Amino acid sequence: MSRKKKFPRESFVSMTELVLPNDTNTLNNLMGGRLMHWMDIVSAISAQKHSNNIVVTASVDNISFKHPIRLGNVVTLKAKVTRAFNSSMEVRIDVEAEDVPNANKFESNSAYFTFVALDAAGKTVDVPEVEPENEEEQALYEGALRRRQLRLILSGRMKPSEAKELRSIFDIRES
Repeated sequence: MSRKKKFPRESFVSMTELVLPNDTNTLNNLMGGRLMHWMDIVSAISAQKHSNNIVVTASVDNISFKHPIRLGNVVTLKAKVTRAFNSSMEVRIDVEAEDVPNANKFESNSAYFTFVALDAAGKTVDVPEVEPENEEEQALYEGALRRRQLRLILSGRMKPSEAKELRSIFDIRES
């Protein structure tokens, strides 16, 4: 069975949440943990739709908070699979917040989450490939291999000398 599949439009997921008092810290800003929870949900749904399987979170890249999200803001999270490997998928999440009464929209966060597809018995399964259809998708797709190698190095599962894509960026010669 071929893993070939066009860039999965059906894996694009958008989720909207309203920041309520129970979601905030003592400064009336959205708690970072709550936002990460929402990011995990939207990206898991995207990975699940791409793979048509159960998925589990394997890793989360750096999440930086650019702007605080306030009580009463509307938060929109958008996720899509950027690349699939054997059983894993990288998903990009973009977070936008909106102060509706003041008509002010702003980007708050973005991150990459990695998911692994599993069958009903909990064994990893192959997932369909991603085939980019435009320049933006191609850039995300190409960058995914470098991000994957960096994740593997940081987790101790790959030696820096084995990361060919990263070596090319830093002009590191093979020994």
